[in-house]
Amino acid sequence: MSTPLVAEGVVPFVYNGEQFSTWYKLVGDCHPERPPLIILHGGPGTSHDYMLPLADLASHSPPTTVLLYDQIGTARSTHLPDKPGSFWTIDLFVAELENILTHFGFTVSFDLLGHSWGAQLAVEFILRRQPAGLRRLVIADGLASTKMRTEARDQLMRTMPQEVQDTIRKHDEEGTRNAPEYKMAWRAFYARHACRLDPPPKEVIFSLGQSEDDSGGGNVLNHMRKNILDGDYSLVDQLHLIRVPTLLINGEYDFMTDKVVRPFFDKIEKVKWVKFAQSSHMPHWEERERYIDIVGRFLAL
Repeated sequence: MSTPLVAEGVVPFVYNGEQFSTWYKLVGDCHPERPPLIILHGGPGTSHDYMLPLADLASHSPPTTVLLYDQIGTARSTHLPDKPGSFWTIDLFVAELENILTHFGFTVSFDLLGHSWGAQLAVEFILRRQPAGLRRLVIADGLASTKMRTEARDQLMRTMPQEVQDTIRKHDEEGTRNAPEYKMAWRAFYARHACRLDPPPKEVIFSLGQSEDDSGGGNVLNHMRKNILDGDYSLVDQLHLIRVPTLLINGEYDFMTDKVVRPFFDKIEKVKWVKFAQSSHMPHWEERERYIDIVGRFLAL
């Protein structure tokens, strides 16, 4: 199979009268009979880089055009360090996704794959817009309830060395999340429950690093934590409104545990759940070949 075409650039994005830019990478030939797959990265405040294994789908049989992008505020897209917390809302990210679909002419027929926070964004987009062109959905390592996520994460945290637990608790209580020892403690947790590859791929390191940039992704993450992620947020009672065929994914060691992802399985009518036995939060890296095969087959149905 020939090497898929790759295009990179920026999409103008106007929101509340202001113009910003969303950086994208498009992989594949945009065949009119095969809907593109839009990838929504996690965070918020990371980047598309750690999701690059999904570009393998452009070389899969049948090939799928893959569109990845850096969400507003992080990595290669417009940074907005001076925007107040009230600017950073789910509506902003939904509008950005809608703008990208319109820009590329993908609104008629497309698939969505959201990972972690990106899964949450995908669901919010569906619930708020009910897009007629959405064909299939992949919910990868995502949450429907922040309370369930926090309970699961806290339970896993209790299995970590006491020093790690104490360091994270101390800086959470003191509001000093930029402290180097706090970041190191979380990296120890992530090595078990986010990406178990040792060393982690450079793309994963880069993406996670964006969420530590106070002028970029770190700023986005801090505001979204305060606004939504650290609160009592739940989509559970609305999940039945998702009517497209859905593939649900998580990993055996994932901090998005079975309890966290189960509401998607229980509430969505047309859903298949695949759990990766050798993976944590990033089976697209940890079991890359199987992951691409499963997602590719699902999209080809």
